[in-house]
Amino acid sequence: MISMTKPRPSPNTKLALSGQRILVGRARHQASALSSGLRELGAQVVEIPFIEIRKPRSYKPLDSALKNLHRYDWLILTSANGVDAMWERLRKLRFTKKRLKHLRVVAIGPATSKAIEKRGIKVDVVPEEYVAESVVESLRDQVAGKRVLLARARVARDVIPRELRKLGAKVDVVEAYETVIPQSSRIKLRTILKDPKRRPDVITFTSSSTVRNFVTLLGKHVLSSRRQRRASLIDAIRLASIGPITSSTLRELGLRVDIEAALFTIPGLIKAIALARMEPAS
Repeated sequence: MISMTKPRPSPNTKLALSGQRILVGRARHQASALSSGLRELGAQVVEIPFIEIRKPRSYKPLDSALKNLHRYDWLILTSANGVDAMWERLRKLRFTKKRLKHLRVVAIGPATSKAIEKRGIKVDVVPEEYVAESVVESLRDQVAGKRVLLARARVARDVIPRELRKLGAKVDVVEAYETVIPQSSRIKLRTILKDPKRRPDVITFTSSSTVRNFVTLLGKHVLSSRRQRRASLIDAIRLASIGPITSSTLRELGLRVDIEAALFTIPGLIKAIALARMEPAS
């Protein structure tokens, strides 16, 4: 983690990241906010997606839930991807936003909240911290005996449904989309990391999925070298995490956490990278 003992310029200073090459691994259609924010501070941004968003294998569970929205009291959406997927199906089924008017809505994070409100739906709860545990805490005294619909990625942490059920809620989890590894990124990623002239100074991780996919894309090039006491492709590169859950996954897979956002958002990640720019890699 970065040391806070050395004085450093404000992260808002114009061109604070000048001379820094930063690899953004978000899904291609989501990279713009992070990339543009880094470029505004003078960084050279390289985009190689570690994650790709795809339609679920079947829409039947989601469609069934949408046809029965009148039975639910709460709707929880964990990402802007989930919002997009849900509204696509609502349009396909020719349902209007009126079907959601009776629901109390929970959004994890400001981006998700903004995506929901953009569709004309009020967001009732945005947890103080943008992680599953904070969702549970926010709903602790409000869900006993209630029916909750959680629309999310095919593979995700089970904290929310498990803990809400303990609180007496009936929770239905439906797959709104799935995340996969973009195989076209494998060669691009290995090539850029092997080239000293193109190798990034910082690699960003915005979810646990981006971490796992990054390790899969690099394979033995990430960890085996460490076990064999050889220099790894990423030893001299700082790894930047959007928050504690992503950081936990990095450590779980044997990687460092050099930078962690204090506010678990894209602007928070950009600020953390700017603050850390004068620090050497650990």
